[in-house]
Amino acid sequence: MKIIFTTTNDLTYDQRMHRICGTLAANGHQVMLVGRSLPLSIPLETRSFKQKRLPCFFQKGFTFYAEYNLRLFLFLLFARYDAVCSVDLDTLSAGCFASLIRRKKRVFDAHEYFTEVPEVVHRPMVKFIWGMVAQICLPFYRHAYTVGPALARIFEEKQGLGFGVVRNVPISMGADLTCPKGSGSPLQMLYQGALNEGRGIEVMLEAMQHLDNLRLVLAGEGDLSAQLRQKADDLGLKDRVVFLGYVKPDDLKTLTAQAWLGLNLLENRGLSYYYSLANKFFDTVQAGVPMLTMDFPEYRALNAQYEVAILLEELTPVSVTKAIQTLLNDTMLYEKMRQNCLLARTDWNWEREQKTLLEIWKKVELA
Repeated sequence: MKIIFTTTNDLTYDQRMHRICGTLAANGHQVMLVGRSLPLSIPLETRSFKQKRLPCFFQKGFTFYAEYNLRLFLFLLFARYDAVCSVDLDTLSAGCFASLIRRKKRVFDAHEYFTEVPEVVHRPMVKFIWGMVAQICLPFYRHAYTVGPALARIFEEKQGLGFGVVRNVPISMGADLTCPKGSGSPLQMLYQGALNEGRGIEVMLEAMQHLDNLRLVLAGEGDLSAQLRQKADDLGLKDRVVFLGYVKPDDLKTLTAQAWLGLNLLENRGLSYYYSLANKFFDTVQAGVPMLTMDFPEYRALNAQYEVAILLEELTPVSVTKAIQTLLNDTMLYEKMRQNCLLARTDWNWEREQKTLLEIWKKVELA
């Protein structure tokens, strides 16, 4: 089956889509991943599936989404495919209308609760528009999946459409990249992901004032990049906070394995974050590194299976500092959590999860 996946990023750092497309390509499908070209995009690496970037004049806001969906619609009108999979609401309209005109199969991949992300949830008109996109398009869909069971239940209730669950878990790392923890000086705490609103990075910077023997490493860029760098300087943390910018996926694996603690400090600014199941949680556990994360439903459920994280009930500099100091002082607790990571990663990995993905696409193929 010829499948086109559509997203709005530039493809280079999208590990989730690399795994999905790579798995389907390895199982006999002809796959193309379509994204957009950014002014600072680096050349794409050769993969087992095709990749295409669409150029856009506008780079953000309503004009970008309108232009990109128009360009994507025109591309899908003439491209060769049997099915198109729209990743999130921001590519759904192009995929829906083009596949209807072409009488092709269509699948929806809800990577997040799009209308509840912090950038949207407090902007009524923007939220209304994306809600209308879902209301207009999703009745034409028979196949959909998302990243966690909580979101699947919400989407099923809201859309009246069955959602499968394909968790955003990494490929097994193996023992070769697992490093002994606690031997480096200073110990490194790692945040990987976008430097955007609601990620708890400002709180972490304030907590760093009371954690003299630790270094904070930030891998990623985002809307708050300049502001966070300035805040680190203002707090006198320039020597203990490292901004790496964008890091390629393979380099990020090595970096994660060198960390003492992983950070996933989402603020409760919308249902998307509250019911999230971030890939950084699984990536860090796969590297044998314990996590500091929020006491949100999905993480609470996973931690009940394997105690790999300290769960925060509230996100404040005091609570973050206290939790980290607990791990620094209780080496037996830290080692217990590290050993649990090594157990959990034999369960939370792509080799297991991909079976669910293939089952979903088998149903699409037979439909």
